[in-house]
Amino acid sequence: MGDTENTGRASEPAVRKAARVLMFGVAVALALGLGGWALLRSRSPGVPMPVLGVDGRPVPGSISEKIFVDIGGVRQGMFIRSADPANPVLLFVHGGPGMPEYFLDELYPTGLESRFTVCWWEQRGAGLSYSPGMDPGTLTVDRLVSDVLEATDYLRSRFGKDKIYLLGHSWGSFLAIKAADRAPEKFLAYIGVAQVADQTESEKRAYAYMLDRYMEAGNEKKLRKLWKYPILESGEDVLLSYMGSLLRDETMHELGIGTTRTMKSVITGVFLPVWRSRAYTLREKADIWKAKAFLARSTDLRSRLLTARPEEEILSLDIPAYFLSGRHDLTVSRDLSRRYLGKLAAPVKGFYTLEDSAHSPMFEEPKKFLRILTEDVLAGTVNLADRD
Repeated sequence: MGDTENTGRASEPAVRKAARVLMFGVAVALALGLGGWALLRSRSPGVPMPVLGVDGRPVPGSISEKIFVDIGGVRQGMFIRSADPANPVLLFVHGGPGMPEYFLDELYPTGLESRFTVCWWEQRGAGLSYSPGMDPGTLTVDRLVSDVLEATDYLRSRFGKDKIYLLGHSWGSFLAIKAADRAPEKFLAYIGVAQVADQTESEKRAYAYMLDRYMEAGNEKKLRKLWKYPILESGEDVLLSYMGSLLRDETMHELGIGTTRTMKSVITGVFLPVWRSRAYTLREKADIWKAKAFLARSTDLRSRLLTARPEEEILSLDIPAYFLSGRHDLTVSRDLSRRYLGKLAAPVKGFYTLEDSAHSPMFEEPKKFLRILTEDVLAGTVNLADRD
């Protein structure tokens, strides 16, 4: 997720953090020398792997492609994968702001392409959809929601579908549920993974949890670091500063409540896997981190997320709603997501807890995740949903 202040300018820690991450990649490449640079190039053909069958061979008639489409007047990139293009279409709206997730599907295969024609769209200003000189004024929540709907229309037209499935993860769930509310006639169902309800309250609950854990452990060093950001008593500026620091990610991952339950470092768990991805060219990999810095420096998307209250703004959907959360997720509070679904009116709705997951259950428990989508979402039932 991006790190900004209410004024639309990033907090200094956010800018420094993004700059450090980018410079680290440059330093790695330089340290490797020419041989290492050649290795990086060889590992960066910029082409996604084909969809493979159980025999390890490409599935006949399958598709696996990286394409660029004009959405809202901007060239935007997406990966589309399907064992059978006749399958139902699923649009995946990634988290962030500005953090594409296709590279994680390469690392932790979800198998979504076996049952869906899945589109891993990269949002305006992020990853494949970043370009130097972008007007930050175009990076608004309303514009991004419109982009979700335009991407939806592209997929509906291309694959001959009247309606498709819509999945939003984390920040993406904030955008996607707005799109589902704005144009329910385009969708068969809405799937919120780590569904945002009230992110300010979520951050405070996570912070309080971390304080408790370190108090129990007697870790005064970490407590002193956390106490520098008294977000329980302070306003939005302090919260944004905290979220722009390295401390939040470091602490969440140390306690197993971050991106995945087992991911202990953003560098080894996110940064390096991006550079190892075969689906992006070297330039596109660099653009992922340039985009993160641009979004942090030039937009107020993070501030918009923190001040929004989806659970108060959208109280009903005209389509089935499925919320999935990891038991150990405090990046977006499972309890708040569950509370939101309790308030939400929908023709069919179900909440699903994935017991061994934190923030990314589709990558942490892919078999269970796919089973839920196959047996409940596609069938329009809630047989596998939590019962308590």
